[in-house]
Amino acid sequence: MRAVIERHLTKLRARDFVSPDHENAIRESIRDYRDIPADRTVIRANVRLDHCTLLVDGVLCRYKDVRSGERQITELHLPGDFVDLHSFTLKRLDQPVMSLTPCRVASIPHDKLRLLTERHPHLARLYWFATNLDAAIHREWEVSLGRRTARAKLSALFCELLMRLQVVGLADESGYDLPLTQADLGDCTGLTAVHVNRTLKELRGDQLITFQNNRVTIHDLAGLRRAGEFDATYLYLERQHC
Repeated sequence: MRAVIERHLTKLRARDFVSPDHENAIRESIRDYRDIPADRTVIRANVRLDHCTLLVDGVLCRYKDVRSGERQITELHLPGDFVDLHSFTLKRLDQPVMSLTPCRVASIPHDKLRLLTERHPHLARLYWFATNLDAAIHREWEVSLGRRTARAKLSALFCELLMRLQVVGLADESGYDLPLTQADLGDCTGLTAVHVNRTLKELRGDQLITFQNNRVTIHDLAGLRRAGEFDATYLYLERQHC
């Protein structure tokens, strides 16, 4: 199983040093690999949890349904992400997590995570950083939902996904695979599928990106950044000692 969690380790190494001892301790703590079909609830809200979930492959999302039946996606989780590290202290999630694509996940029991962080304080700080990074992404999404135009919302989202997928080796500046529907993109940005479709045509017409056949092809990254008012500082991509 050494290669299975390599994207998670790559994500950690992008921000700080991870020693071979740390890597071995993480590998020994991860267990219960399982495959999940698309459109399945992976974690239910307000159910007591005794483990944290690591996304190995695929795309998961946190979301909330409103009374009208509409869904708001509050974050996308990509390979290498722990979905719910905050459940270690909260013991439950206030929002459910579902698979948007076929996924592979693994888990780390809370008691194993407790031992891991007690024996390796540096990893405790790294995982604390990871929960802070989740919060930073939420804050940026809040700005998009509240204040950005449809064009800026989608442009910023495509830029964010590019940066996050590059960290784990799943994107380059030419683009990346994104097996989501236009309705999914609408649920991320608070737009209708019709509005998403119209905005994607606009971005394609301006020769910024093409989203076709589950692939985002980037034609003008600088222009896409300008369109989304994208500033990557909230992703804390610089390598530093926690």
